[in-house]
This record gives sequence, C-alpha cells and structure tokens, in this order.
Amino acid sequence: MNAGAAVTAITIRRGTVDDAAAVADVYLASRRAAVGRIPRGVHTDGEVRAWFASTVLVEHEVWVTELERRIVGILVLRGDSLDQLYVRPEAQRRGVGSRLLAHAKRGRGRLRLYTFEANEPAREFYEKHGFKPIAFGDGTTNEEGAPDVLYEWRGILR
Repeated sequence: MNAGAAVTAITIRRGTVDDAAAVADVYLASRRAAVGRIPRGVHTDGEVRAWFASTVLVEHEVWVTELERRIVGILVLRGDSLDQLYVRPEAQRRGVGSRLLAHAKRGRGRLRLYTFEANEPAREFYEKHGFKPIAFGDGTTNEEGAPDVLYEWRGILR
C-alpha cells in the first residue's frame, strides 16, 4: 500500500455478508499486530471467520472502509455501543480509524466502547477523539481475562 495515498481515497460503506472474509482478515491481522498490547484471541481463525459471517454481519451494523478497492478498516456498532474498530496494520495512521469513528458519531448523542487497559495506542486514539474513561475493569467481564477500560463519548445530541 502506498504510504502517500490521499486520505480522501478512503470510502466508507455498509458491510455485507459477502464481505465476511475480508472483514475477518482485518480483525485477525489487526489483533495479531497488536499482540503485546492486547492479549491473544481465545478463538481460532475459523471460529472468528464463522462469527463474522453468521453473527456480526447479520445482526449488527457493520461499516467498512476501502482504500484502493480493498477493505482496510471495520466498524461494528450495536446501538450506542462501538463493539469493534480495527484497521489493517499497513493502513494505520492514515486517517482510516478517524474516518470510521467520525462516521460512528454521526447522528448519535453517545457512544461507549471497551478497550484493553494495556493498549495505550488505542486509549490515546479514543481520548484524542473525545472519549473519556468512565470505568476500569479487572478482566472478569471479557473473554481474554485482561483489565479493560470503558470509554464514553457524548455528543451534542442527548
């Protein structure tokens, strides 16, 4: 991927079941690249792929970003909960995550999300975009068993 590509070349569209393989690839590649800041996943690649195809893309609001006709970012929303925001490692720090987050905020008065406490880059990213930590967990409520932080963003709509 060309590091000099313009941010304006990024397109955002609704994800479909046909995107399941590419969406799972973004999730898996992003999580692998973040090992050391986040715990390893507890599911096999096959389980993750099946989950995206049968559950996430069927039951939730999924948005994808494309750069050069390739899915490089994913956003999963459930009401005011931002469940997943992942960007392929080679597309990070190019505005993809910021564009997805801005898209998620549109028309909402509040968003909440969890991130791992040790994931400093993610925490800095969310705080830069107006999210505030509102609770710290000891890991007993996530599959990985790792301490996490609940963040909240409040917009002008309430």
